[in-house]
Amino acid sequence: MPVKKAQGPFPDGSGMASQNAENMPPQDAAVKEGAPEACGPVDNVDPLDVLPDGEELPDAESLSAEEQKILDTQISFHIGLDTEENEDVQRYFHYYTHVQRGTMTGWLKRAQLYLPHIRERFLAEGLPEDLIYLPFAESGFNPFAQSHAGACGVWQFMPRTAINYGLTVDKWVDERRDPHKSTEAAIAYLKKLYGDFGDWSLALAAYNAGEGAIGRALKKTGTEDFFSLCEASEDLKKETKLYVPKFLALVKVARNLEKLGFEPLDMEKRSAAPVMLKVKPETDLLALSQSVGMDWKSFRELNPSFRKQESPPGRSVKVAVPGHLVAKAQDFLKRPVTARQVRYASHRVKPGDTWWGISRKYNVSVAVLQQVNDVSRTKALKVGQALRIPGQGPASDSDSVADARKWASKRANYLVREGDTLWSIAKQFKTDPASLSKANGIQRSAVLRVGQKLYVPDAGSAEVKIAKASADAVRTRLVNYKVRPGDSLWGIAKRFGVTPSDLLAWNNLAKNGHIRPGDRLKVYR
Repeated sequence: MPVKKAQGPFPDGSGMASQNAENMPPQDAAVKEGAPEACGPVDNVDPLDVLPDGEELPDAESLSAEEQKILDTQISFHIGLDTEENEDVQRYFHYYTHVQRGTMTGWLKRAQLYLPHIRERFLAEGLPEDLIYLPFAESGFNPFAQSHAGACGVWQFMPRTAINYGLTVDKWVDERRDPHKSTEAAIAYLKKLYGDFGDWSLALAAYNAGEGAIGRALKKTGTEDFFSLCEASEDLKKETKLYVPKFLALVKVARNLEKLGFEPLDMEKRSAAPVMLKVKPETDLLALSQSVGMDWKSFRELNPSFRKQESPPGRSVKVAVPGHLVAKAQDFLKRPVTARQVRYASHRVKPGDTWWGISRKYNVSVAVLQQVNDVSRTKALKVGQALRIPGQGPASDSDSVADARKWASKRANYLVREGDTLWSIAKQFKTDPASLSKANGIQRSAVLRVGQKLYVPDAGSAEVKIAKASADAVRTRLVNYKVRPGDSLWGIAKRFGVTPSDLLAWNNLAKNGHIRPGDRLKVYR
């Protein structure tokens, strides 16, 4: 019997945007055209979270007898496909068990965090158990995953679909990224799709392409099942035609992890549930996380729906906090709300300027720059144009800046090294450049000096303690420097990242003292 193919394989989104915009009804397609704005600029998205547009599938090598046996097992609902006859299923199976085995391993590690809950909810709602593996095909179980089309979260909802199924999606909160809330939306949506088509293969295709696209294609071709539709339709995108074979292969992998040499999933293992606390409008979430000793990355993983480091104005929301940190969080939340202040500097566009170059100069993403200046992503810069740069302006209260510098000097726990920038130090200690500059009373565009002492706000973390110990050790390292012809106190100080005053004090020199070639100077680095 000849091998059947769904028409491929071609590049298919590794986590394709669900409810695909191209195949959706006109009213939904309009939303999708603007969808990236709902997921991108506000968040300063990590490039690692942006899903690739496609994946190249190599020809599948011959499967072992054990692999073929696994591939031939039945799943928990009728799919209408004989895997022995479908080359695409075999190629996806080989792809995730051999070619992209490392990727699959990473997905499984993330899946362990969410699958026990998802399985419990799907079974309680009477859905086929194997549908719980759908996020492997959508996002690899990454709550922050984002497609170029604008789909977002573990279940890759588009904005309009998410809102229709009860999720909040605005510039402050995006509940598509909440694995628990989005799972409830996915349950409702999958039930609706199955009710529309009465067939899980067609329901899954509609999850990918949109029910409007599948309905129109069925009507146009006169077909009644997914695989006949794939052969007859010229309108469906290739990734939609490959979506069910891909899902089926991933289910076979997920159900046979130990046999395939993967670490098995434990459906009984649950993480400790965090405590939900109510926060007032405009609460500084970064300050809250630091007050309980959490870095922003850890706090964000517990609270993925927040798109900014501040809670929305005009409404109270809830944040998740680990149980052992609740008392500290409650102490912080008792204080009066101090909103995060965003200041702006101005940049006049010069010949040769680009969005990317300006973003690098000021450590602000291109997306944020374009949003703040209310321009589209395709609009070119004009020489002489004035741009607003967020987070760069001087403080309005010079006394508060002076106080910050004075206080930072007393609590300094980091010594600037060669190559350091505010951005790199902030990244190292899992904070943000704005908080670091504010804590030290300096502008984000300030050039750091080697040897400069800074205060990193999250001083309780192990990383900062290590850095402080390292800095203390560095400061006690003595160098006996022999003055060379042409040397000056200023030049030597600059070379070692210290100040001329330091050199005068360490060497008992008068303020107007002179140095000569051959003199020995003490320099503490």
